[in-house]
Amino acid sequence: MEAAEYFSKDFEWEELRAEVENDPSLRCHLLPFESSNPSSIKAADEDSAAWKRFHVRHSSGKFFKERRYLLKEFPELVSCGEHYKVLEVGCGNGSTALPILRGNEHIIVYACDCSSETLEKAEEIIAAATVASVRHRFHTFCCDFSTTGFPEWLGCHTCQEMFLQKQQNCLSDVKENNSNDAYSLKERDCCIGGVDFVTLVFTLSAVPFQRMPTSIKECFSVLKPGGMLLFRDYGLYDMTMLRFESDQRVGFREYMRSDGTRSYFFCLDTVRDLFLGVGFIEDLKMGKKIGMRV
Repeated sequence: MEAAEYFSKDFEWEELRAEVENDPSLRCHLLPFESSNPSSIKAADEDSAAWKRFHVRHSSGKFFKERRYLLKEFPELVSCGEHYKVLEVGCGNGSTALPILRGNEHIIVYACDCSSETLEKAEEIIAAATVASVRHRFHTFCCDFSTTGFPEWLGCHTCQEMFLQKQQNCLSDVKENNSNDAYSLKERDCCIGGVDFVTLVFTLSAVPFQRMPTSIKECFSVLKPGGMLLFRDYGLYDMTMLRFESDQRVGFREYMRSDGTRSYFFCLDTVRDLFLGVGFIEDLKMGKKIGMRV
């Protein structure tokens, strides 16, 4: 596999913001927005259906390339010890799961998506890759975490209550070396005992903004004490955002494509409000990267 180049910062944010906010042709992206169509079960079903159709159209698996930069951005996925578990949310064709499995021969990845067709494609792509013990380390399940939540076998109600109690008792006891204790490592009869990492890579932006807090809380609930959520997504004033037409706005900084799929564009303050609001702690050591600890 070719080495990836990773650029964590190739522009000045303040310069970009000034350029966009002073350009009259881009004014439509800055205006307030009041939605007349609140989120509903029907709307949630339509969102999932749009992504399922999207994956059917791109069933060759070539639309999303393997994210080879990922381990440079989140080296914690490589440096962690044996028996660590990752929950990859919105896995698509496996473009995030594959480099994780390549980079750490001991890590176990549980991957979910709302489309059973794309999960089959992900399994096919990863099975064809030269990855050690991949059949025992890559497990898929169909799930729309923004509407139904995660299955009990990831982290049952009893274990989630234990996680919360431990977090409250040991809030300041965040392990610097990401080491796990005996409780964290063993699978339990009721469930797998939660996960050590959750990866949200270009997934949360596809969730309607009103459902984001609940979706993030779901991720929080299955993370073990001391676990980390690793987040990467579209940023405010990304070129993808500026290419949308004004009639594609469905919310403030939220857009819908002609195929029914949607994208939200985040600023750092919004990210912090969303994640800290459900109980995460920002990992300041990660600098410009967004990492949240339980």
